[in-house]
Amino acid sequence: MKIFKEIAGRIWAFWGIVSFISTFLIIFIPSMIPYLIPDPKGQRFFIKVSKIWITVWLHLVGCPLKIKGKENFKPKTAYIVVCNHNSMLDIPISCPFIPGANKTIAKNSFVKVPLFGWFYRKGAVLVDRKSESSRRKSFEEMKKVLAGGMHMSVYPEGTRNRTNEPLKKFHDGAFKLATDTNTAIIPAIIFNTKKALPVNKPFFFLPHRLQMHFLEAIPANGQTTEQLRDKVFAIMKDYYVQHSTKN
Repeated sequence: MKIFKEIAGRIWAFWGIVSFISTFLIIFIPSMIPYLIPDPKGQRFFIKVSKIWITVWLHLVGCPLKIKGKENFKPKTAYIVVCNHNSMLDIPISCPFIPGANKTIAKNSFVKVPLFGWFYRKGAVLVDRKSESSRRKSFEEMKKVLAGGMHMSVYPEGTRNRTNEPLKKFHDGAFKLATDTNTAIIPAIIFNTKKALPVNKPFFFLPHRLQMHFLEAIPANGQTTEQLRDKVFAIMKDYYVQHSTKN
């Protein structure tokens, strides 16, 4: 039985790549139109196109996504959305399903990928993690995104969680951004991506129902970066542990 699952996982991974590339090529030209439209209107259009693409692709690969908690986003309010990170599958499902215009902080290596690099650049504030000057510049760019009325999406764990713990230790970046700009944080908990696309199995993919839950906003005012970080970590960890067995 195990060998059949391993074979099926490889076949489905191939289908996942083929369907991802094929559907991307279909939406590529519409996704470039936002370059001609000033933000935040242009970014809202970009997010809508991205959402259509990823929704179609998720159904093609048997991974429908259920969203909860969109009511926690108040109209005309920018938030820092912090997501847990268990799998590469987290990346395509986070930003497209955050209500409203948003960008994510992302490493600049994918910019070199033909065609996809232009799409990637439009959806992200780019950073070279090895460069101190690049990190400073990206921090100021994130402030501009928030000032422009758009959300910032951040994975505070930094990289995919390869541990047996519910969450890895959080970095300070998202929380310093929150305290510096007095922006509230909305925790986003993603479930089941590591079951569909395990971090420890290369080229393996299986259909699984996914969920993303947006929790209530956590104000930044009156807290230090460390206090806010620890508070958000505790809330996200508790929620993940309490709800992961149900999903």
